[in-house]
Amino acid sequence: MSAPTAPPILDFAAFYGSDVDAKEKLVEDVRKCCLRNGFFQITGHRVKLDLQKRVMKCSQRFFDLPLDEKLQIDKNLNSFNRGYELLRSQMLEAGTGPELKEGLYIGEEIPEDHPYFVQKKLNSGPNQWPQTVSDREEFQKTTMEYYHAVFELAKDVLGVIALTLGVDSNFFHPLTDGAVATMRYLHYPAQPKDEDERLNRGIGAHTDFGCVTLLLQDEVDGLQVLDAPSGQWLDVKPVEGAYVVNLGDLFMRMANDKYKSNIHRVINKSGQKRYSIPFFFSGNPDYLCECLPNCRAPGEPAKYPPITVQDMVTGAYKESYGRAEKYKKEIESKKLAVVPSVAAVGA
Repeated sequence: MSAPTAPPILDFAAFYGSDVDAKEKLVEDVRKCCLRNGFFQITGHRVKLDLQKRVMKCSQRFFDLPLDEKLQIDKNLNSFNRGYELLRSQMLEAGTGPELKEGLYIGEEIPEDHPYFVQKKLNSGPNQWPQTVSDREEFQKTTMEYYHAVFELAKDVLGVIALTLGVDSNFFHPLTDGAVATMRYLHYPAQPKDEDERLNRGIGAHTDFGCVTLLLQDEVDGLQVLDAPSGQWLDVKPVEGAYVVNLGDLFMRMANDKYKSNIHRVINKSGQKRYSIPFFFSGNPDYLCECLPNCRAPGEPAKYPPITVQDMVTGAYKESYGRAEKYKKEIESKKLAVVPSVAAVGA
């Protein structure tokens, strides 16, 4: 048996071209990836390299701000998951420490009179923009230009995945119409190489919550994907211009576990700062997720009952952030418990 390799790099240009054989090969390659690990990389897409570079500079400019200026748009100040996330706010892997990353959460501009905001739909509200970042107007314009470009690419990726299931490429239009997606600017501070990786992971081992994720990496590595069949962790080396694509739990549920939402993590042992920009495509909050065509044998029952995008993703968010808060409270309680014993020794 051949040794496992990192997720393959696929030329997505075939999806847009007229070469039938090339398109069929792309669809088959994506199908194989979905069945094995749910991860692949794509080049040849329609998001321009210049835009990718500009948006990465926006991310770096934001994280260079003083902490008190970033905290002016703390996402805990609202209920719709927009704004700045402090270091160690989330804990995706039980048994590790809260994660050594900070973020800025961004989505479609949803005004307060929009039905999604009024009805408290998933991650729906106005963006919280930093007021002190340099060239603020360009920062907002570039960020949203990039958001919309990757939103369209995510729809194209779902079009290819639909083809792998033997249905038309527009099968997921009811899911993508009115869809909610969240983009994150992420910064992983440099870690000393002798740090305990279980306590200082950039992101603990986890699967994503929604349908599909598109990740833009800078030149610093750290992303690892678990090769489930072999149990080995595989490094996903950054490739200029490429997107790392992976399926989330919601899609695996719809695929009756046929397609994989795979475990991955970030361990930043480079000694450098690391920046990445994941784009989490959830879908229309009211879309009812049911077993997809050709994902079960005749007479085989669906493994999961129907669930909306809203309920599935909201529940996963609460679990991961609640885990981090519980960990912090436990640590604080242990510290307080030590104080009386120290005082007694001093007496």
